[in-house]
Amino acid sequence: MERVVISGGAGFLGSHLCDRMLDDGLAVVVFDNFITGRRKNIEHLFDNPNFTFVEQDVSVACDIKGSVDYIMHLASPASPDDFKRIPFETLRAGSFATHVMLELARRKGARFFFASTSEVYGDPPPEHHPQVETYFGNVNPNGPRSVYDEAKRYAEAVTMAYHRQYDLDTRIVRIFNTYGPRMRPDDGRVVTNLVSQALRGKPLTLYGDGSQTRSFCYVLDLIDGFCRLLRSEETTPVNIGNPIEFTIRELADLVIELTGSNSKIVTVPLPFADDPKQRRPDISKAKRLLDWEPRIPLREGLAKTIDYLRKEG
Repeated sequence: MERVVISGGAGFLGSHLCDRMLDDGLAVVVFDNFITGRRKNIEHLFDNPNFTFVEQDVSVACDIKGSVDYIMHLASPASPDDFKRIPFETLRAGSFATHVMLELARRKGARFFFASTSEVYGDPPPEHHPQVETYFGNVNPNGPRSVYDEAKRYAEAVTMAYHRQYDLDTRIVRIFNTYGPRMRPDDGRVVTNLVSQALRGKPLTLYGDGSQTRSFCYVLDLIDGFCRLLRSEETTPVNIGNPIEFTIRELADLVIELTGSNSKIVTVPLPFADDPKQRRPDISKAKRLLDWEPRIPLREGLAKTIDYLRKEG
């Protein structure tokens, strides 16, 4: 039986990855300190004999007995509210924690998978839209979002340094906006903000005029892309996301329709000056190398997410 170590496995993405890996017949070991992950996301796995959980901050240390085939480093705060609330923990997740997990992979002779982000592209100018992996980015290194953006850029750099210096077998995925069940209702991301407001009958707040765009990928589509990349031979970064672009106002209108809410839409100032105006992945590389593209449309995935958040109260 192959064995995978997942850092951040109690998080939104990590918990779905645990489910998929166990379904695929792997033994799963999770490290998480619950700074943003939630025990409830993985409690259904505690009785599975192929699942092991260790409460541990992987920016401090991480070790495990026995052989390991894959190490997947997902641990990181990932919402705008987190960047303001826990900036140093966000920086450590991309820096110290990445070193710790890379060293573990090196000791175990395991394939290393790093979960990066579309935020490494920053706020691209129109000539770099949609974003392709060869674009080097337009990131403010000292703005309020920089604790996340630069931590991920550094983590990509150190991952590639281990690949070149030690011939470590590495994979890097760049994640675009993802949504679905197990998101924290209060995480400050646009989908949860709008859905939570609609379910409570409160006004839906759009930052700016709502004309900025995002491309929303349902979580199970994203996890399928993870697994295909992990099993591939591609060592350079690969975009995984949905190439269909929506304005935030269009998203808000759809949320009101699907929730049946009577909420109105109001606009408020942007929380970050560096908030990207456009975000859409070029997934040509994923299509070509992984035979991957998302299959679940926003309307369907958003309905599932609303059902989950409604039950969360």
